[in-house]
Amino acid sequence: MRVAVLDDYHRIAHTLADWSSLGVEVAFFDKPLAREELPKVLADFDTLVLMRERTAFPREVLEQLPNLKLVITTGMRNDSLDVECLSSRGVRVCGTGIPGYGRSDALGAANAPEPRGLPSTIEIAWALIFALFKRVASEDRAIRAGIWQQGLPANLAGATLGLAGLGRLGAKMVEPARVFGMDVIAWSENLTPERAEEAGALYVSKQELLAGSDVLSIHLVLSERTRGLIGAAELAEMKPTAFLVNTSRGPIVDEAALAGALRERRIAGAGLDVYAVEPLPPDSDLLTLDNAVLTPHFGYVSVEGLTEMYVQVVEDIAAYLRGQPIRVID
Repeated sequence: MRVAVLDDYHRIAHTLADWSSLGVEVAFFDKPLAREELPKVLADFDTLVLMRERTAFPREVLEQLPNLKLVITTGMRNDSLDVECLSSRGVRVCGTGIPGYGRSDALGAANAPEPRGLPSTIEIAWALIFALFKRVASEDRAIRAGIWQQGLPANLAGATLGLAGLGRLGAKMVEPARVFGMDVIAWSENLTPERAEEAGALYVSKQELLAGSDVLSIHLVLSERTRGLIGAAELAEMKPTAFLVNTSRGPIVDEAALAGALRERRIAGAGLDVYAVEPLPPDSDLLTLDNAVLTPHFGYVSVEGLTEMYVQVVEDIAAYLRGQPIRVID
């Protein structure tokens, strides 16, 4: 077996799990590979380890990798991987439990203990909210340019946090908001008033969410239903003083429409951890905007989280080699 571990951006995957216990050849790639490079670079590998959705493997790429026998993705879903294509070829696809989601045991059992504290994604969401309300990035730039207090920070107390999505992650946003004295409203297509009340939020319509939020934070799964959910029309319904925060998936927000709204100050700012194309291209309009705070998809990245993921990847490979695959994705 030859194993390719892709997108090891921080060059630490080899230190986070006992790869040597597998007795197979493992190669680590720390730089993103362009789509046209994938068939040539990976031709001799029969096992791929993918870090979430950093590199896309659609059918047209997979069809050029005839030697594949096993693909492992961190997490239990990967929208950039054509699982159906692999399954039709008899290629086994396995995943891992996701740190901070209460699925951190060996098999992701439903009764796994809930981890202490907030999931990393929620910490990043709050970091972006603080940066926007308290002007952290813009004032840092101003001070370095010799400008003292170029603008006024906003208070979280009394502001309204709007949540697009109140699932496992979205619901984790509520308690910190209450601590800071914020009101919390929420909407999604499947949300009910009863579920919102149970989580400590007020259920509102989509229009009320857009119009009433001082900061709109997105916590939805990317699907055909949510792709482009926040576009030009939705941004136009937001307050000119409002902020948008996205730590879910880039394509949920129309990036071009958002860049236009930010440039024209139709909303006050945005905090983004996810993008339509990752890594963010150097010619992206977002890089030119002083009211956008950007982080490089850090929502699930931590030493603890990556360690848990890679340990489970090694478990997956070992189980496959024993002929008893675990965490199989159909």
